[in-house]
Amino acid sequence: MARRSAQICAANQPCLVDYPEPTMDNQTGLNVWEGGVMQFRQVVQALGQVEHSSLAIEANLDPQLLGMAAVNEAQAGQLAYIGGDKHASQITTTQASALILPFDQALQAAATERGIAWVAVPHPRLAFARAIALFYQPFRLAPGIHPTAVIDPSVQLGEGVAIGPHVVIQPGCTIGDHVCIHPNVVIYPKVTVGDRTLLHANCVLHERCQLGADCVIHAGAVIGSEGFGFVPTAEGWLKMEQSGITVLEDGVEVGCNSTIDRPAVGETRIGRQTKLDNLVHIGHGSTIGEACALAAQTGLAGGVRVGNRVMMGGQVGIANQVHVGDRAQVGAQSGLHHDIPAGEVVSGTPAISSRLHFRIATLWKRLPEMHQTLKQLQREKS
Repeated sequence: MARRSAQICAANQPCLVDYPEPTMDNQTGLNVWEGGVMQFRQVVQALGQVEHSSLAIEANLDPQLLGMAAVNEAQAGQLAYIGGDKHASQITTTQASALILPFDQALQAAATERGIAWVAVPHPRLAFARAIALFYQPFRLAPGIHPTAVIDPSVQLGEGVAIGPHVVIQPGCTIGDHVCIHPNVVIYPKVTVGDRTLLHANCVLHERCQLGADCVIHAGAVIGSEGFGFVPTAEGWLKMEQSGITVLEDGVEVGCNSTIDRPAVGETRIGRQTKLDNLVHIGHGSTIGEACALAAQTGLAGGVRVGNRVMMGGQVGIANQVHVGDRAQVGAQSGLHHDIPAGEVVSGTPAISSRLHFRIATLWKRLPEMHQTLKQLQREKS
């Protein structure tokens, strides 16, 4: 990666891209973002599914698309999707001009009968997610350094870096190519930030953190803060300095106001392509594998080991040193106090098999009735 010293934008050039303003389409009344208008054929070509679309039947059915919407809210000029049986009935009422469908001949025929353009794909929701990027790109700063940013002369900057107002980057840091740093971000000494990583406003990277390429750190998140390490003494608590590091591998995304602590020794590591929702806490010395997804308000104590492709619902709590195996699934508000084998699906506190948990939950509301029956039986026996 090419390196250069920091170059500051002129005071009258704040290095900010103006937020795009939508314009009203006179025919549909929809707000259209500049550059977001496409023909249906272009979308199909981008998805690589021309042969599995209505274009193969009726080439002239090629509506102009101004954006995307949920199938039950879509208007003319918008693209929507139907993922399966749950929303299949919407095919008869949707006002969408085009649909992403599964390989379902009945749905395809119904769309054709209504004059709705369609493309069939193996995974409609995945295709819909990819299509959104054709119509919308999130706001990014233009390359350059705002004059109010404070950057130590020892900092190494890659090509095409964008640094917003009041950013602070302390000595010894390395910032990769095309990194985007929004206002008020603070980066402590000796931090490494990989290429194309995006740091949203007011996040903090503590000393010696290592972030890979293509990471996203959302507003208010704190990476590499001190772990909760104290040793009890006769006088109270002795603070154990947290000398370890925090490592985020490529493609990690950390939600708003989430925290990832560094340990006393060693490292806290988040595996590649893992996604953390808002308000998630990762305790010191924990390791999370690749391609995991942790929903909001989940909290891991210190030393937790999470395998690859693990999924956790919101408000999951995991005790010290617990190991969660690959591909395990943990239901919302579950409490884990023991290891979970690979592939297990668990719920509840303490966490048990989800199948058993739901059977118990079904019986729970009948407990008063069962209690009365038990008392009646006891009276009859006596």
